[in-house]
Amino acid sequence: EVQLVESGGGLVQAGGSLRLSCAASGFTFDDYAIGWFRQAPGKEREGVSCIRSSDGITYYADSVKGRFTISSDNAKNTVYLQMHSLKPEDTAVYYCAADPNWQRVSINPAYWGQGTQVTVST
Repeated sequence: EVQLVESGGGLVQAGGSLRLSCAASGFTFDDYAIGWFRQAPGKEREGVSCIRSSDGITYYADSVKGRFTISSDNAKNTVYLQMHSLKPEDTAVYYCAADPNWQRVSINPAYWGQGTQVTVST
């Protein structure tokens, strides 16, 4: 059974940092791409970043480029999203997702975690 478990969310002041973790199990980690998405109240889900576990290729949405860094620890089957210079508009539920297809992971991945809340205060 595929499982994705996010952690690391919380409340932080604007300008602060958080690191989200996504612990994966139930599939061969190196064969998958992992993505981070977010959804704020009343807004559509947004793809934030993704990484291909096999070779470390990454993608970032323009809204987070230069502030967020995605990384993968293949030995721990875990993907991280390091977030710096957080803004109130980064407030959202952040979801981890996985798919064996690199093109599909940023659009409609097959597997999802339960989400973790990130709140950035002014």
